[in-house]
Amino acid sequence: MTHQHKSEHNHSHHHDDGHNHDHSNFEGNRFKLFLPSIISVVLLLLGIALDNWIPHEWFSGWMRIVWYILAYIPVGIPVLKEAFESIRKGDVFSEFFLMGIATIGAFTIEEYPEAVAVMLFYAVGEVFQTLAVSRAKSNIKSLLDQRPDEVTILENNNPKTIKAENVNIGAIIQLKSGEKLGLDGELLSENASFNTSALTGESKPDTKQKGETVLAGMINLNTISQVKVTTAYQDSKLSKILELVQNATSQKAPTELFIRKFARIYTPIVVFLAVGICSVPYFFVNEYLFSQWLYRALVFLVISCPCALVISIPLGYFGGIGAASRNGILIKGSNFLDVLANVQNVVMDKTGTMTEGVFQVQEVNFSSEFDKDEILRMVNVLESHSTHPVATAIHQFVGEIDLSIELKNTEEIAGHGLKSTINGTDILVGNFKLMNKFGIKYDLNPNDIVYTTIVVAYDNKFVGYITIADSIKEDSQLTINKLKALNVKPTMLSGDKTTVVKHVAQTLDITTAFGDLLPEDKVNKVKEIKTKGESVAFVGDGVNDAPVVALSDVGIAMGGLGSDATIETADVVIQDDKPSKIPMAIHIGKQTKKIIWQNIGLAFGVKAIVLVLGAGGLATMWEAVFADVGVALLAILNAVRIQRMRF
Repeated sequence: MTHQHKSEHNHSHHHDDGHNHDHSNFEGNRFKLFLPSIISVVLLLLGIALDNWIPHEWFSGWMRIVWYILAYIPVGIPVLKEAFESIRKGDVFSEFFLMGIATIGAFTIEEYPEAVAVMLFYAVGEVFQTLAVSRAKSNIKSLLDQRPDEVTILENNNPKTIKAENVNIGAIIQLKSGEKLGLDGELLSENASFNTSALTGESKPDTKQKGETVLAGMINLNTISQVKVTTAYQDSKLSKILELVQNATSQKAPTELFIRKFARIYTPIVVFLAVGICSVPYFFVNEYLFSQWLYRALVFLVISCPCALVISIPLGYFGGIGAASRNGILIKGSNFLDVLANVQNVVMDKTGTMTEGVFQVQEVNFSSEFDKDEILRMVNVLESHSTHPVATAIHQFVGEIDLSIELKNTEEIAGHGLKSTINGTDILVGNFKLMNKFGIKYDLNPNDIVYTTIVVAYDNKFVGYITIADSIKEDSQLTINKLKALNVKPTMLSGDKTTVVKHVAQTLDITTAFGDLLPEDKVNKVKEIKTKGESVAFVGDGVNDAPVVALSDVGIAMGGLGSDATIETADVVIQDDKPSKIPMAIHIGKQTKKIIWQNIGLAFGVKAIVLVLGAGGLATMWEAVFADVGVALLAILNAVRIQRMRF
């Protein structure tokens, strides 16, 4: 229906034109929104008083008609204009058209106060809806305020303040204590503490070291810091996130799409039924009084207007997306809220999702016939070609890379490891599968080692292994408990060693866990669950998990602060890497769905009762107004509840 577009068009101007709105400005907007209704209600009440309690001779005939028309104009004209616009665009049966005929019809049968009241209540409902939408939007838009408009850059060591969008890549930003960073960059100072709550919803300070990436929206906490800009303003992580959030409402949920289609078919039927109510009794009723049946038809029209549904359903989804974004969860469309509500399985990657993804070398176990330090230097050089967290652990353990070692023909074998040639001799670094692939003999059982193991072979001989361990995230246990409480089955998949995966799974009480998986094995495991007809959410760190994310019903990415690829392939992005946000997202989905079905039930229930009464002549225009506007208001208030909930 045109309604939602209109609302979005009208409502977006509150916040879209920059972020310098103060509270009083919003209050002013609020007053402006209510002004037509206030004028109308004053004139209407005076009119009713003059009609009933303090009758005046002059208040009759054309004077009375003009009075009520004046009361009608402030609230009626905008609606009639909308109806006219809709008809011009070919959408005849909009709710504006329904309200228009009902109220003008009421004027023709001299029910002036009712005509004004219907339009007045409708206008008040519209204002409440506007406020609810702008509140949900401002929840989401509060993210927008995370980008400062101006930044201080250093030119020849002199600070100079310029607009953030004009800053070039490579410029150096000087960030005072308490100041917010405007662009993504690399920290030049030795270290600095940042409040990252804008991006992650987390208030705990995050200390960054020299050379680490810092993102727009982070607040510098104590010392003056310098940051070298690495990304243009419009490409910063925050801008990407904001774009996603703003587009989120364009992806409609099935319920929402159904209601739209329903309104398109329903409204014309209602109009023809109303015509029938007015004209058919002429042939069957002895004392046919045209004005009486016209009144019933008009009551029928007002009652059957599907405002409550058209307004409250998108609003419910909007509230759900807003509530999630306030908790650091980005949901890319209302359809994913529906999917989250029905998820039966959460399949998660181990490293970086349930564990920190920060590895440390535990022990080096090499055969004595090799020079331990020399092999480690070679492994360090070779691993510097890999982006895997294991490579970082080895680099931290061994230290600087020995530039005198030259590698030739280096290749990465997916799911196995790395192979290269140093001084004409082959070196292999990877897992036991890599050894088996190249026929390297080893005399130990891989399953005896619990930790993640990096195996090394040099000159076709088995050198030994390095063990590496990763710690479990502090809220992983809570996550699993909450998922089970929501009747969702957790499954853990990993490319890591089965012994490690089983160890983590036992610690966290996950019954289904698989290790030693290649990316395609993960895809097959998810397919297996889907063949049972169950819905699957996949949680991963995105980049190597893209195929699984695409296959699952809803792809959840860990680390909105991680890779851009993650943000783009996933349907839900958890911005602070906390696994406990997975059950929270499911919970928000369930609550949203509950509220939307409550609204559908409420709207249909009340309407059905009053429709029957209206057609039988038992309901007047006032009951009709309650059925329409009252239900719409109740539905709006119910939908706004989501934003107030604590998850």
